[in-house]
Amino acid sequence: MGAARDPHTPLKEQQSGVCSMNRLLLQLAITALAGSLLFSNPIVAQILPPQKRAAHVEITKGPELESAVSYMAIVRWTTTNPRGDDEHYGVVHYGTDPEDLSQTAKGHIRLNRAHPETIFRVRMVDLKPQTTYYYKVSSMEADGESDGVESPVIHFTTPALGEVINNYPQPK
Repeated sequence: MGAARDPHTPLKEQQSGVCSMNRLLLQLAITALAGSLLFSNPIVAQILPPQKRAAHVEITKGPELESAVSYMAIVRWTTTNPRGDDEHYGVVHYGTDPEDLSQTAKGHIRLNRAHPETIFRVRMVDLKPQTTYYYKVSSMEADGESDGVESPVIHFTTPALGEVINNYPQPK
């Protein structure tokens, strides 16, 4: 059942008024939606200025081989939180000669300001099976500025084709 019609107002005029009211409500809803999209963007709300860089960064765990197959390896290490810009990179310099670490792999990370430590993981690809690789790790801000920490040179050997090395603790 609809609303009672005023017998003194022509039907066409009443329908026209309802259509005008619906158009007005639709315009209001569109305006409200556009305003909420423009002024409450969660991405914009989360951008914070960089923190002051840590005076001293140190490696607290690792570096260590997390996992490897014949053509790829993942190296993991933990540092004190370097602070500064939230955008950071873990960097691995590596090669088959400990005196020539001319290959570089980088892994992007976004720092968690609330954590006292940062875990870096970097994947090295295009490796050869059953080959010993020497490496050292460091970290840097997105602009390339080093965090001032670097590990000594250590090594691992990639497994044979079809084999897997997995040093990451598995859930029980």
